[in-house]
Amino acid sequence: MTYNPSRRLFLGGTIAASAAGASGLIVPAGIATAAAKPAPQVTYGPAPGIAKLNANENPYGPSPEALKAIAQASSQGGAYYAYNAGMYLRDMIAENHSLKPGNIAITAGSSLILAFAAMAATSKGVILGPDLFWDTTSRAPIRQGGPEIRRVANTADLEIDLDALYAAIDDDVAMVHVCNPNNPTGRIVDPMKLKEFCIKASKKTLVLVDEAYNELIEDGPKHSMIPLINEGHNIIVARTFSKIYGLAGMRVGYMLGSEENMEFISKYGLGGYSINQAGLAAAIASYHDEGFKTFSREKVNEAKGIILSAVKANGLTALPSSTNFVFVNLGENGDANLFRTAMEKQNVLIRGQYRSYKPWSRVSTGIIKDVQMYANAMPMALDEMYKQMKS
Repeated sequence: MTYNPSRRLFLGGTIAASAAGASGLIVPAGIATAAAKPAPQVTYGPAPGIAKLNANENPYGPSPEALKAIAQASSQGGAYYAYNAGMYLRDMIAENHSLKPGNIAITAGSSLILAFAAMAATSKGVILGPDLFWDTTSRAPIRQGGPEIRRVANTADLEIDLDALYAAIDDDVAMVHVCNPNNPTGRIVDPMKLKEFCIKASKKTLVLVDEAYNELIEDGPKHSMIPLINEGHNIIVARTFSKIYGLAGMRVGYMLGSEENMEFISKYGLGGYSINQAGLAAAIASYHDEGFKTFSREKVNEAKGIILSAVKANGLTALPSSTNFVFVNLGENGDANLFRTAMEKQNVLIRGQYRSYKPWSRVSTGIIKDVQMYANAMPMALDEMYKQMKS
């Protein structure tokens, strides 16, 4: 399909009214009176004038086809559990990757199934990962009294050190967690090296590859470790509809692996009851929407160009990024938390410090005018950061 942003639909009173009329719904008088009362204002996205560049979202979604599906599913199936739609999406994904339906688990965003995997793994041992990766879900067991993540230092260029990671696997390691492309660095591992690592490491322990940003890469399939599942390796892969598909608020994600691994991991949560009709409808409509994915990649690349130009103009550097965010080096004496605060004063929201990496600041791509706000605010934010550091 050819993506045309002017075809976007807006879910407002017109759609709601037409949906009610189409279903033959008769609203009781008392309900109609209550609905007529002034309702509190609800903001479903960032407030006007705020550039939200802190969560790696795709603000151009949901796609037009997804919005149509959301309206239909909400009016026709909102009252019912979403089992059938979930199984339909599961079958679509399985067919696309030449897997069995039992190789797929669908949940409300990939965070949930990643947390399940972490809980399952720490019932047997510890989780091993790079020093710098998206570790929120792997830290879930810690809050339940589970073991800390065992970490291996990144290289000097903040790449994942696969050799060191492999060398750190011992009998205590129940799962190795790799995020590729990596968050927050934006770096991507050479696919042949990662494949070699996964095959070797999976002979010793379970290997999890989080591919949340895979579809943002032009040659994403080449970088995916999903084919290793069909080859019988002890690999699980996580994917999400939150990134390129623009469905972060709709909460749909999934994991792929052997039927045994999926059954074991699913014991740690009721994934089937976490999904919703509207989100599943949007995911089903988006899954093969190549026009929207191409459009999104183009907008991400345009936004990254603006960010990198601003970084260079202000005498800074950034890591190369294969994702919809950029990891900016604020300099030897930079302070990502102070920089975030200074940006917030100018209505630009970005991320602060990650672990001990004080000078490194992550900014997401977004609507072009919002990214331009970031670029325009950078000189003043840097000045404010330096002033705070001196005070």
